[in-house]
Amino acid sequence: MSESFAGQCQCGEVQYQVKGECLTLFTCHCQDCQRQSSSAFGMALWIRLGEMLLKTGQPKLWLRKMPSGREMECSFCPTCGTRLFHRLLGQTEIISIKPGTLNDTSSLQAVAHIWTRSAQPWLNLDKDCLQYAGNPDDFQTLIAAWENKIFPDKMKQ
Repeated sequence: MSESFAGQCQCGEVQYQVKGECLTLFTCHCQDCQRQSSSAFGMALWIRLGEMLLKTGQPKLWLRKMPSGREMECSFCPTCGTRLFHRLLGQTEIISIKPGTLNDTSSLQAVAHIWTRSAQPWLNLDKDCLQYAGNPDDFQTLIAAWENKIFPDKMKQ
């Protein structure tokens, strides 16, 4: 099922359009995501890289070294600083949109919480979501959970 949705940074300088299929949506409670989002957690909406088109503006890039030693390319608006996208270097197929930048966030519902060992103690996590103390061994489980949520009849066959 192909979808179409749009988003932008806080000031509107960088705008994007997605035409394609969402792969998964999850919440990350690691300390890096807490700092990056200035909140209790960050969110990640995965799509295929070729399905996103920049409509206006050009994000700036920052490379972040992850605990695994891999590097992540973080894209943000050069004017207002809003974080827009993340992409693991060497991963040519998937890009992670920061879903709070979508123009319509009303239907966002994560299928998993990762890095729950760093979650704020006052936060009540949805018990119907997958939960991982750190990174899951395989993100395919999160992709399958998303497909099950979107196409529940398909998964029962």
